[in-house]
Amino acid sequence: MNQIRNNAINNEIQENLLKWFDKNKRDLPWRKTKDPYKIWISEIMLQQTRVDTVIQYYQRFVKRFPAVKELAEADEQDVLKHWQGLGYYSRVRNLHKGAKMILKQYHGIFPDTMEEIKKIPGIGPYTAGAVLSIAFNQPYPAVDGNVLRVFSRIMDIHEDIAQASTVKLIQEKVKELIPQGRASDFTEALMELGALLCIPANPLCLACPLYEQCEARARGVQNDLPVKTKKQKPKKMHMVFCVVKKGEEILMIKNPANGLLGGLWSFPGKEAGEKQDEEAVNQILEELKLNAIDIKKIGTARHIFTHMDWDMHIYQCAVKNKEKIDEEHLWITKEEFGDYPIPKVYQKVCKLILNSNNMDN
Repeated sequence: MNQIRNNAINNEIQENLLKWFDKNKRDLPWRKTKDPYKIWISEIMLQQTRVDTVIQYYQRFVKRFPAVKELAEADEQDVLKHWQGLGYYSRVRNLHKGAKMILKQYHGIFPDTMEEIKKIPGIGPYTAGAVLSIAFNQPYPAVDGNVLRVFSRIMDIHEDIAQASTVKLIQEKVKELIPQGRASDFTEALMELGALLCIPANPLCLACPLYEQCEARARGVQNDLPVKTKKQKPKKMHMVFCVVKKGEEILMIKNPANGLLGGLWSFPGKEAGEKQDEEAVNQILEELKLNAIDIKKIGTARHIFTHMDWDMHIYQCAVKNKEKIDEEHLWITKEEFGDYPIPKVYQKVCKLILNSNNMDN
């Protein structure tokens, strides 16, 4: 009898969710295609980024790189420039590597098996499941934070969703529920439910198509779920940056490829102790082998990464000679800031420069 009841509940979940999705799904650009390449791009962009933010980036990116070949053959600086502002730049570096791999090993054709797709850089179980289910309509679960939240409530799970055992339990349940022939719609429906109704705080239970099937709602504990280990607060760091000027030109430095914000352009800087700005500025200039004059503070800014909280102190100085020029160092005018991939944290410095009279001769 229990098996019969479980089957009936499973059928209700499938039918109710798909009917709701068919009527309520948002008009998103990546839902207008089954091209695995474009779905891959959207899924990588959507990691740790809001849908509303991603839309414009996705449209611009696929317009410039409409297929694997164009992305694989593109210059890294061009790829980074078209990602600029989305953050988490390791994502786009892996996209670029992945496109090169697909072009070389699979002749530009996106692989359609779990074994092969997981070989692509940056693709883990979630992204693999999303591409296989959405693009190829294969019955693989795609369990992200939204889906973990939905099922922790449906199943009244009080174990930490950060634990591998909890994730595995939910993956197995999702796979069991995927209806034959509608894996693509079911995957997107679950994501949509978590994004629109089964939200983190104060879920909209009365509008939910799974109102009757949700065990947490029936017990009145939906606001207590999911259980999740609290993240550590970002580490506070006192950062000092130098805007080094020669005439109308400003020195930019390319970040190491394997480091934070790798491959993007930044201003010379370093971490320093509070009240040690002057010492830090001198160290930065010494490392660059630059003799500077007219050193002065031009402003402050703040930027919070996932794991770091930067309290930024920005100084300006002038040099007479443009020493130490190589491919990792570049002299540009402030009008050329838009021509190079500069991450958001350093765009705050750019903005300070552009809005300041301090850079005038």
